[in-house]
Amino acid sequence: MAGASTPAIRTLIKAGVAHHVHAYPHDPRADSYGTEAVDALAGELGLDAAQIFKTLVLELSTGTLAVAVLPVPNMLSLKAAAAALGAPKAAMADKAKAERVTGYVLGGISPLGQRKSLPTVVDASALTWDRVLCSAGRRGLEIEVAPGDLVRLTNAVTTPVTSV
Repeated sequence: MAGASTPAIRTLIKAGVAHHVHAYPHDPRADSYGTEAVDALAGELGLDAAQIFKTLVLELSTGTLAVAVLPVPNMLSLKAAAAALGAPKAAMADKAKAERVTGYVLGGISPLGQRKSLPTVVDASALTWDRVLCSAGRRGLEIEVAPGDLVRLTNAVTTPVTSV
């Protein structure tokens, strides 16, 4: 999308990382932002739904906020995410706190270019793909990037964090 610029996109450009930005019409009535992205882009781009990742902000029992990045169709294992991030427990962060700390609105939270760099875990399944998509920092905008670049730029740990 020509002219689209978000902190996430600027992070990729500054790092010299190859990427593609994909836009789709966002419906404000959508129940699930991730499912909306899958429905809009997977077929059009010839991708598996598991290549499109959602970004969830967690509050660790240590009081720290953190990020989990996982395929849209999967559910997060809070226990696995907490363990990966070195905490006994994790819960979903409060919406207002997540938006304030990341600088993004819910449904447009990107793992890249956040206002404050948060500890991040990327589900290990990302590494099975040559390209994955994640939020570009705005509802209706996704970034296609190599998973290794996503992991490197977020200083993420990679491990399975989805529930069976």
